[in-house]
Amino acid sequence: MVATLAKRFGNLDIAEEGAAEAFAIAAEHWPADGVPPNPGAWITTTATRKAIDRIRRESTRDARHREAQLVYGTQPEPLGAIDDDRLRLIFTCCHPALAMDARVALTLRMVGGLNVAEIASAFLVQDTTMGARITRAKAKIAAAGIPYRLPAAEDLPRRVSGVLAVLFLIFNEGYLASSPDSAPVREELSAEAIRLARMLHQLLPDDGETTGMLGLMLLTDARRSARVSSDGELVPLAEQDRGQWDAVLIAEGHALVRERLASGVTPGRYQLLAAINAVHTDGDSPDWTQVVALYDQLVRLDGSPIVRLNRAIAVGERDGPEAALALTDALEPELRGYHAYHAARADLLRRVGRTAAARGAYDAAIILAGNSAEIAYLTRRRDEMRRD
Repeated sequence: MVATLAKRFGNLDIAEEGAAEAFAIAAEHWPADGVPPNPGAWITTTATRKAIDRIRRESTRDARHREAQLVYGTQPEPLGAIDDDRLRLIFTCCHPALAMDARVALTLRMVGGLNVAEIASAFLVQDTTMGARITRAKAKIAAAGIPYRLPAAEDLPRRVSGVLAVLFLIFNEGYLASSPDSAPVREELSAEAIRLARMLHQLLPDDGETTGMLGLMLLTDARRSARVSSDGELVPLAEQDRGQWDAVLIAEGHALVRERLASGVTPGRYQLLAAINAVHTDGDSPDWTQVVALYDQLVRLDGSPIVRLNRAIAVGERDGPEAALALTDALEPELRGYHAYHAARADLLRRVGRTAAARGAYDAAIILAGNSAEIAYLTRRRDEMRRD
């Protein structure tokens, strides 16, 4: 089979990886789902699809390189401080001459593999707004003559915050995709973000936020297999089967969090997010008092409405839904277009018995949500209320 695939695709490595992925999928699913009628054909077909997927990813990567070169008007310099094509390109595009939002959005578009709609969703803006923002960033590069130059080792600290933001958003899009046209979980994106975060941690081992980012990704990804049910429905944290979580990733993530705590340095945003996820994955249930305390620290660093929404949810677990509703309702002007705001509010309203208001909030969340697993979960919760 490998020889046949290699002949078809002209690349033995691609053929071997496609076959390996096919056998891994078979080993995972056949014991539970049964062996298909024609196992050989199934393996060959699956291996072919995986090989095609890899070719597409590599051709997309090459296209992004070409686009970046066209935007900057120059060819990149030879290998510099970063020994990885994609990570090097991300650092190159995260130029400090651009505003942070602009450099992150442009890099996501040119290197991260996200389309304009997915980037707009990450920034909670309209597609047209994000498209215009990316266009302006390209125009500024051209007008200012910003060179497409690989950063030297001494330049990396000035650019790392933008790189971390890019990796975080790529990971989030992979962990729970924003488009209804894609799978609920895009493992290739989250896996690539983790791979790059590992390399970045090796490159900057003493950077606390880089360590925090890697820990955050590992602790979040450890729960991936329990996040979506076999029926394609989102499974909330409290309802997940902890036996499905990846204990190895959790242990590694906890070790990174402890490493940062032991440093005695005041934690940054990603370190606090990693610590929150460490609490979520420690023991049988989270210590919500500790989670709220960590969010209190995070709000002082990042008072964005999404952080305040997540803090309100944690307060609801600690103090009850009425306390959380007061905090959540205050965020409506900033988050009325964000599906997770309406989903959180719907759950709180349901818990206090305000059924009609809860149904309306579920409807709003369903309309705004893009992920098919989230839509399935929200629809079921809303319909269960109608039957009660």
